[in-house]
Amino acid sequence: MQRTVKFQLIPNDQLKEVDGFHGKRWEATGNDGHFYLVPDGGYPFPGGWYRLDLKLTQKRGRLANTTLYPDYGAGALETLTVKLPLVSVGGDSCIVRFTANLAALRLDPSVAVCEFEIEGMTLRRITKSQALVGMMAGIVRSRHGFWMRARAFGRAAERLLRSGVGGLGGWLYDAYSQVDDAPSDYKEWIRLYEQDYPQLDRPAAERVSALPRRPVFSVVVPVYNTDERWLRACIDSVISQHYSDWELCIANDASTDPRVRVVLDEYQRKDHRIRVVHRSENGHISAASNSALELASGEYVALLDHDDELHPMALLSMAEAVNRHPGWRMLYSDEDKIDTKGCRFEPYFKADYNYDLFLAQNSICHLGVYETALIREVGGFRLGLEGSQDWDLALRCVEKLRADEIGHVPEILYHWRAIPGSTALSADQKNYAHDSGLRAVADHVAKVAPGASVLPIERHAGHYRVQYPLPAPVPKVSLIVPTRDKLELLRVCVSSILDITKYEDFEILIVDNGSEERATLDYFAEIVSDKRVRVLPYPHAFNYSAINNFAVEHTDAEVIGLVNNDIEAISSDWLTEMVSQAVRPLIGAVGALLYYPDDTVQHGGVVTGIGGVAGHVHHGLPRGSSGYFSRMALVQNLSCVTAACLVIRREVYRQVGGLDEGLKVAFNDVDFCLRVRDAGYRNLWTPFAELYHHESASRGYEDTPEKVARFQAECNFMFKRWGESLDADPAYNPNLTLTAAAYQLAFPPRRQPQT
Repeated sequence: MQRTVKFQLIPNDQLKEVDGFHGKRWEATGNDGHFYLVPDGGYPFPGGWYRLDLKLTQKRGRLANTTLYPDYGAGALETLTVKLPLVSVGGDSCIVRFTANLAALRLDPSVAVCEFEIEGMTLRRITKSQALVGMMAGIVRSRHGFWMRARAFGRAAERLLRSGVGGLGGWLYDAYSQVDDAPSDYKEWIRLYEQDYPQLDRPAAERVSALPRRPVFSVVVPVYNTDERWLRACIDSVISQHYSDWELCIANDASTDPRVRVVLDEYQRKDHRIRVVHRSENGHISAASNSALELASGEYVALLDHDDELHPMALLSMAEAVNRHPGWRMLYSDEDKIDTKGCRFEPYFKADYNYDLFLAQNSICHLGVYETALIREVGGFRLGLEGSQDWDLALRCVEKLRADEIGHVPEILYHWRAIPGSTALSADQKNYAHDSGLRAVADHVAKVAPGASVLPIERHAGHYRVQYPLPAPVPKVSLIVPTRDKLELLRVCVSSILDITKYEDFEILIVDNGSEERATLDYFAEIVSDKRVRVLPYPHAFNYSAINNFAVEHTDAEVIGLVNNDIEAISSDWLTEMVSQAVRPLIGAVGALLYYPDDTVQHGGVVTGIGGVAGHVHHGLPRGSSGYFSRMALVQNLSCVTAACLVIRREVYRQVGGLDEGLKVAFNDVDFCLRVRDAGYRNLWTPFAELYHHESASRGYEDTPEKVARFQAECNFMFKRWGESLDADPAYNPNLTLTAAAYQLAFPPRRQPQT
């Protein structure tokens, strides 16, 4: 039976009612304004197919990224969002599908500051056949062209042939959702915040004149049989720079297409800053790059591929960066992709220099700028590394540099052309690039970590895993497991570690914080018969930090592991991986990839500032997901990892004073990791140590006034100690949000004006 349900809209504090409009007009004052939606009759609200009617009209500014957040009982997860508006089925209506009964529903009208009117929201239950007809009608009415609509129908038809009518609804809904009449988040972000980076609030000419030092950039471009259209676009992007102190050094690698020479000679005649060498024989990209490099006379070299484009502010932003940081000898920017129609997509907002991530992927890549003397010191580009010659160059430069000589400019300054055959579309487009990347990383690792091996990562072409050897004999590890009763959890934790862990020398140190149940005490008496297990009484009030500090002083193990009693080991080499990373001299705390029992991600690392103090990244993604630019599949340096499963050398633990006992429950691991980082160590997260985490099953949630007060006090502790630095995590990016799930665009960006 069809039933229309009206929802009451309850605003949060970032939505302000505009006076005189009786609740119909609102101002979004921040990037996380949202309405809690309460249906007539309350929750739970049944899942299924619905026709959504909602009149939402922008009045000032622009509505951006309107989204529904369904909560099926596990919270409003980013992975389950419904972007609005979907293609309209007429008027202000669209089809939505809820896959289970709703525990709550939230509407985020805009991530940009704006003013809008909203009139009611209703959901009308419809049948599956009505939903199918409505979605097809919406696709037909969409403003997209014939081929986009045909593709949506084609995909649905393919599904029908493969799976029958039963699977058609979900698949057509996916196609319907993808034919979206709203502009993409990134297009909206560019329109609002990037156009010549107006948030800097200073004209380009004024910024140029304010530079104390104006270095010359030699833009190096190897060229071979480039399509004339893209070659001209590439060169024009350099000519269009707002910063004029550049020279364009082009090497034509004996192109067989005669138009290449004609175009290059034409541009060379037009602008004295363009210098061209025509090679007599084809030598491939490394040799051609070296020929272009020989033309360079500037203080810095910028690398540009022959069919890509620079942002008009690219060289000015780099000039400002080296003025602010005169010690930087190698620097890089964020990047995106650009298609054949000039549409930009897939922005990669990168971390600051992140050594272990850089070994796993070429995270420096574009736009890369190098001190010319440094490139010449390392010998330029190596022949035989074609396809990954820029990664190899950066690796050899890193060997000559300190970390503080490598800088990151968090702006999109490079547009990577996405055309068939380009690695911009897929890293597996060019197998030789994958092989060259593997060799480049392996050659570097052989110099800096003899005995380590470099392995390709399955399903991630162009990405690699460095496996470090354990010392001989292996260091003893003490796995500290605090507990108070909860035998059903503790038994799983201990038995899983004892039964499947292959690491040769470890002990489990159970710290008993006042267990009283007879079954638990009997278990203690039984389990200590295994020589790998000890039970250490801690007869004091619960304080997670104090318990672990106490245990560390009661072991002589070289390596400490902090392990919650609700952890379950599921891979035999989890501890081998974590210890092999932790014993590296510059590594501090090492964290693992933790899943909920339903195989969704609980912990993929921690970013400070998210949600206030800190938050987990990639939370809620299915097991096997790649995450943001494959980062869920790659070893990397992060500011923090969770103490639910953390491994660290005992000497480092004691050097920083252990966990702060003023933080009894929350954020003690975040504070600890930040102190480890400030002591000069790199904290590290690895996806190659996988475990289950039955999160908070032992301690519970903040569900009493006392717990809420304690949690707020611990938040205040962190804000007082770490202040604004929490919002500037070097493993994250200021163009990404702190008010929603990690790796979403920030509206507006958190960049500060540069002076």
